[in-house]
Amino acid sequence: MIKQILLKSRPIGKPTSANFEIAPVTIPLIKEGELEVKAKYVSVDPYMRGRMSAAKSYVPPFEVGKAIEGGIVAEVTESRHQDFKIGDMVVAPLKWQEVQVVAAEKVTKLANRTVPPSYYLGILGMPGLTAYFGLLTIGKPLAGETVVVSGAAGAVGVVAGQIAQIKGCRIVGIAGSDEKIDYLKNKLKFDDVINYRNTGNIEEAIAKSCPNGVDIYYDNVGGEISDAVITNINKGARIILCGQISLYNDVETPVGPRPQPTLLKKSALMQGFIISNYASHFPEAIRQLTQWLDEDKLSYQETIVKGFEKLPEAFIGLFEGINTGKLLVEIS
Repeated sequence: MIKQILLKSRPIGKPTSANFEIAPVTIPLIKEGELEVKAKYVSVDPYMRGRMSAAKSYVPPFEVGKAIEGGIVAEVTESRHQDFKIGDMVVAPLKWQEVQVVAAEKVTKLANRTVPPSYYLGILGMPGLTAYFGLLTIGKPLAGETVVVSGAAGAVGVVAGQIAQIKGCRIVGIAGSDEKIDYLKNKLKFDDVINYRNTGNIEEAIAKSCPNGVDIYYDNVGGEISDAVITNINKGARIILCGQISLYNDVETPVGPRPQPTLLKKSALMQGFIISNYASHFPEAIRQLTQWLDEDKLSYQETIVKGFEKLPEAFIGLFEGINTGKLLVEIS
């Protein structure tokens, strides 16, 4: 029996297991131009929380009673397309389903087999590309500048921080556990780190870690952490709005400090972006990220949960900070 995971109901606040349903599914015979693929690694990402809401966004919401979709690395188990053979590995946005049939034109074959295939959901996939384009096109880092990254031990944050290091910047990471702080400080060699969970005054902690102010802020979390960083920005600072995970489960619209006066006084830029804005430049970015990996300029860590049925649990875990680096579910 092949299983899929449906959105049973729309979450109110933080998602729970009750919002998901595991159901059997029958897959059709493949037609010319199609592939049968078996899921190997499934990505869980914060943006998916937005798709569980009916609110209008930059991607359509998931439908209640229908399979959830996300990034998946899969193995071709049957092919009716000349460019694919059994055993090929592909990556695509697919249903949360163990085995499925998909048009060959909808998937990308993994040509580089020297890196783990799971990397195409992480450092060579959406998170790595998000870090790359956000930092380099909006942040425009210069050697000697101070870069602060929130959610610094997450899938995007670890890459953004390391690219800032490659560009000669001083990097300060903000994370939420001693384990993550140790990883950022001792493995990735960040210049300074802040554990927001045991810091009494986050604004003062940022000022202490950034005595010359903040030139670039890579914002993955929003909320009070971002409010504190913004009070420490320099003239001409660039603020990259990548994610706002601290707010995704809020039932009411939060009210906090308004950043406009600070942005005005500091002649600062705050800009959001969606990774698909840069789709035409993905190949060159993947080449550069791969080169940095080959040169050992980039290090990457994955948190892997095993078992198809664990997908809802893993997704909920994103909002509890269970992951260091990219959070994936491995399907046996």
